[in-house]
Amino acid sequence: MDQPPDRPGTDRLTALQTSSRIISGDLSVAEVVDQALERAHADACNAWTFIDDEGARRRARALDARLTDPDFHPGPLFGVPCPIKDLNECAGLPMESGSAALAGHVSERDDGVVTRLKEAGTVPIGKTTTPEFGLPCYTEPAGRPATVTPFDHTRMSGGSSGGAAAVVGAGEVPIAQGSDGGGSIRIPASCCGVVGLKPSRGRVSWGPDGVDGPGLATAGVLTRTVRDTAAALDVLSVGWPGDPFPAPRPAGSFLAACEHAPARLRIGVLAEPVISDAAEIHPAVAAALSRTVATLEGLGHHIEVAPRPFGAQEWAAFRCIWAVGAASIPVPAGAEERLLPYTRWLRELGLSYSGVRLAEALAGVQRLTRTVCRLWDRFDVVVSPTLAQPPLPVGALRDDADPAADFDAQCDFTPWTSVWNLTGRPVISLPLHTAAIDGVELPIGIMLGARMGEEALLLALGCQLEDAG
Repeated sequence: MDQPPDRPGTDRLTALQTSSRIISGDLSVAEVVDQALERAHADACNAWTFIDDEGARRRARALDARLTDPDFHPGPLFGVPCPIKDLNECAGLPMESGSAALAGHVSERDDGVVTRLKEAGTVPIGKTTTPEFGLPCYTEPAGRPATVTPFDHTRMSGGSSGGAAAVVGAGEVPIAQGSDGGGSIRIPASCCGVVGLKPSRGRVSWGPDGVDGPGLATAGVLTRTVRDTAAALDVLSVGWPGDPFPAPRPAGSFLAACEHAPARLRIGVLAEPVISDAAEIHPAVAAALSRTVATLEGLGHHIEVAPRPFGAQEWAAFRCIWAVGAASIPVPAGAEERLLPYTRWLRELGLSYSGVRLAEALAGVQRLTRTVCRLWDRFDVVVSPTLAQPPLPVGALRDDADPAADFDAQCDFTPWTSVWNLTGRPVISLPLHTAAIDGVELPIGIMLGARMGEEALLLALGCQLEDAG
C-alpha cells in the first residue's frame, strides 16, 4: 500500500499499537495525549474547530489512574486520542455543525456514539470540521478556511467527515469519529488516504436520544488501518434500547475476523458510474481499479463484471429524501439568512415536496434495494472506485451562485457512494493506491461493499489487501 509523504514514524502508531503500549506501561495516556495535542495545534489542514487541551489532559490523568487498579481490564482502544466530528454532541465542547447559524452552541451531554467511545477509554481531544450540517461532500464551512488533504494543501479533504479524515491522514491522531449519510466517511477517506467504513444500517445506533430517520446515515470512524476500524466497530456496535434497525450480532468480534483470510470470493467489478450519467472517470482512478482487480485475482478470488443496478433517474429518490432531511434540520429562529446558499437551496427544495412525494421516494428506495439484491447478491463483494476523481482543488465543486449545479457536480464526483446508503449495505474505502497528478502524489480510494451484515467479510478482505501491499 502506498504511504502518504512526510510522516515521521513516531507519529504513525496505529490506535491498537498506541493502546497496547499504554497498557504495557511503555507510554502513559498523558504522554500520548500531550503529543496528540501538540500535533493538533500544528495542524496545517484547517481540520479543527476546537481543541480541548484542559479537558483532554484531565481525562488522560483519570485514565492513567484507572490503570493502577489491578482489577481493571482495559480494551484495545484504551487511552487513544479520538476527536469527535462537529455534528456530534460531546459534553462541554462546542458543536456548531459547520454553520454560522449555530455559532456559540455548546453541548450539554454526550450523544450515544460519543458515550460508546468514552466507555472504551478513548480521549476526545477536540472537534473536527464538517461542512454546514454535513450536507455537501466538501468541507468548506462558513467563516473558516477550507479543510484540505494532507497530500496537497490546495486540494479538498472531502466531506462531510473532512476534518476527521485530514487529522488521521496527517498523522495527528490514529483514529477520529465520523459519520456517513451519502459517502461522508468514504469520500474524505479517499481524499486523505485513510480507511473509512460505512457499517450496515442499524449496526451503529444513534441512540439513546438520536433517531435513525430513513436509515441513510450511520456513524463510524476514520483510521489508518483496517484493524483499527474493526476494533472501533466492536465498540460502536453495542446498541441501545428501541433501535429501529437492529443488526444481527456477528459470531465473534470484528477485530478477530481480521485474522482469518477469506476463502475464494466471487467479486463483482463495478466500473460504470451509477448515480450520474455525466461523471468523468479520471484515468488514474480507472488504473487504480484495474490494479486492485489484478491483486484480487492474484489472491485467488473469482472476478466478474457487476451490472449497473440502476441509473441516475431512478436515483432521484435519494435527492428527495436528502432535501427533506435538510429541511427538517432545526435552525434557530431568525438564523435562516446565515445559512450558506447551498443549504438554503436544499432546504427550500425539501420544503417543496409533499408528504405523498416523500412516501413515494421512500418506497422507491425500497424498490432500488430489492433491485440491487437481485442483481448483486450472487457476489460476495462488489468493488469500485470510491470517487470518480482524485481530490479536487478547493472550490472545484462549490457553486454559491448555482446550488443546483453544485449538487450535480457532487453527484458527478461521487457516482458510487450513495448506493450503499440507499441499500443499507456495509462498504469500506481503502487507501490502496496513489498517483502522480500535476506533479503531486495523490491518494485514490477503492471501495469494497458486501451484503447486509457482512462487515466481518469486508474487514477480513480489507486486511488481506492491506497485507498484500
